[in-house]
Amino acid sequence: MSARLPVLSPPRWPRLLLLSLLLLGAAPGPRRSGAFYLPGLAPVNFCDEEKKSDECKGFGEGTQAEIELFVNRLDSVESVLPYEYTAFDFCQASEGKRPSENLGQVLFGERIEPSPYKFTFNKEETCKLVCTKTYHTEKAEDKQKLEFLKKSMLLNYQHHWIVDNMPVTWCYDVEDGQRFCNPGFPIGCYITDKGHAKDACVINSEFHERDTFYVFNHVDIKIYYHVVETGSMGARLVAAKLEPKSFKHTHIDKPDCSGPPMDISNKASGEIKIAYTYSVSFKEDDKIRWASRWDYILESMPHTHIQWFSIMNSLVIVLFLSGMVAMIMLRTLHKDIARYNQMDSTEDAQEEFGWKLVHGDIFRPPRKGMLLSVFLGSGTQILIMTFVTLFFACLGFLSPANRGALMTCAVVLWVLLGTPAGYVAARFYKSFGGEKWKTNVLLTSFLCPGIVFADFFIMNLILWGEGSSAAIPFGTLVAILALWFCISVPLTFIGAYFGFKKNAIEHPVRTNQIPRQIPEQSFYTKPLPGIVMGGILPFGCIFIQLFFILNSIWSHQMYYMFGFLFLVFIILVITCSEATILLCYFHLCAEDYHWQWRSFLTSGFTAVYFLIYAIHYFFSKLQITGTASTILYFGYTMIMVLIFFLFTGTIGFFACFWFVTKIYSVVKVD
Repeated sequence: MSARLPVLSPPRWPRLLLLSLLLLGAAPGPRRSGAFYLPGLAPVNFCDEEKKSDECKGFGEGTQAEIELFVNRLDSVESVLPYEYTAFDFCQASEGKRPSENLGQVLFGERIEPSPYKFTFNKEETCKLVCTKTYHTEKAEDKQKLEFLKKSMLLNYQHHWIVDNMPVTWCYDVEDGQRFCNPGFPIGCYITDKGHAKDACVINSEFHERDTFYVFNHVDIKIYYHVVETGSMGARLVAAKLEPKSFKHTHIDKPDCSGPPMDISNKASGEIKIAYTYSVSFKEDDKIRWASRWDYILESMPHTHIQWFSIMNSLVIVLFLSGMVAMIMLRTLHKDIARYNQMDSTEDAQEEFGWKLVHGDIFRPPRKGMLLSVFLGSGTQILIMTFVTLFFACLGFLSPANRGALMTCAVVLWVLLGTPAGYVAARFYKSFGGEKWKTNVLLTSFLCPGIVFADFFIMNLILWGEGSSAAIPFGTLVAILALWFCISVPLTFIGAYFGFKKNAIEHPVRTNQIPRQIPEQSFYTKPLPGIVMGGILPFGCIFIQLFFILNSIWSHQMYYMFGFLFLVFIILVITCSEATILLCYFHLCAEDYHWQWRSFLTSGFTAVYFLIYAIHYFFSKLQITGTASTILYFGYTMIMVLIFFLFTGTIGFFACFWFVTKIYSVVKVD
């Protein structure tokens, strides 16, 4: 069926980007049949009745291999609140083992349940009844269930079904003849009282009654498989697609999937019966291999009208600017150092001005050195965590097929990286002349993680209150606190112990006892304009990638471009470093030696642009409604902004620290 749904058309894929992704190893999963398989993601084989084999899943004497269909949480682009499948009055599984979920799945609100939909491999079914739900509008309980169903259809909540660890997709035509495969399908849709068809109601001209809900109570499922080349090993599933339909079954006991659509008027009263049915068929497809079975979903994901060429173009511009900055800095500095070292008399030195004159104050401890060292410790923890997570993602270990792996990896790494956090915080605090080591290590352990956890806990209370599946169970919260207090905090103390045990960082020049007076600064060398300008270039190199990341979080699209993200991460580090060094050099030439906080805030200000962009994204791209959803969006955004602030600020400080140490170690100071 061809329908023009309100979805942006997918981009055309240039070969250059695909080549770069392949070079970086950004595979959405294990590639091709000759590649390695990830832990827990080995293929499952299914067999016909005629080809009995012990290697086939669920194959017993005289039975056929059964295909299990699992149901995940339901979500919507119009609400931040996902709900478990059991929160709705759908057909429930009488029995079945619930798959175990990892930490990442729990934190993301995924709740995978067994379903009443059971298939037998290569056995087709037509219009099979699953269950019938009856509602009496006079009964308060039934009315409440029906109202919840109507509200969910109004907000366009989507089913998410899983077969053999693959999403069951709904594929339809969009603009420009492109085909989009959505890893979910709607519960139903609504025709407004003015006759306007909302969301999926545009697919069927029979959906025309005003102020009426239409329930998708039937699905046509087509499962694609390919036969394994090694002979008797059976077949592997490579795709599962469905088409949602609506039927008001005339004979509920013996449905024939014909007749008018299943409509529920907004003012309906009396008894309402909804019969849920399905049809399933199987088709062999030798063109798709098991290792590349996710490709058809990922390649059809809807993006914006921004073409990939523009992304590559922006990266080339950023790299060009970085090269120019580096070249200017090296040439100018080389001349400065040569000129300073050729000065013979103090009279020449008196006439000279610039960054050499502040050598006696350049390593003067900053104000609020305790807080700065704590931020540096937490930023180092986040920086290493991000690098290692993206590296593993590039290898394909954190692909969409490995559900929840990305978040699990990030949390575990953050917990284990307490040692470098404590070490860096202690080392710099000692070099700043600080002596309250107990306060320093406690703040490193609890300040930034405590702010994140407090925000997260408040958001969780709202989710609990709304009955959402994204609410973290109490046991998981206790487990997260145990990881924090029992592993991360002791590791931070160990890192701080070694950091304080080492001698303070030796500086190439001595610090004068009396601080030098800073001359009157021009507008562009004042701290605030420099900080505001410093975040523009780093943000410019990430904002397009940021759009796709926000889409994956709030618009429920799969993110798989980890190779490209890793490339952007490297460019962000380079750009933050060079922008901070350049501005630091200008300030030192203006004889302003307060570089420590300014270097941290210059690159850290990128997070403020991130916040502004997130606000713009909320109002321009999202259709989120409701107070709770709005609070949740901005609550989680603040967590991301804080993490990004610490991450970018730390990069800027380390770059500036290296730069200052380097230039003052090569000049002759009497």
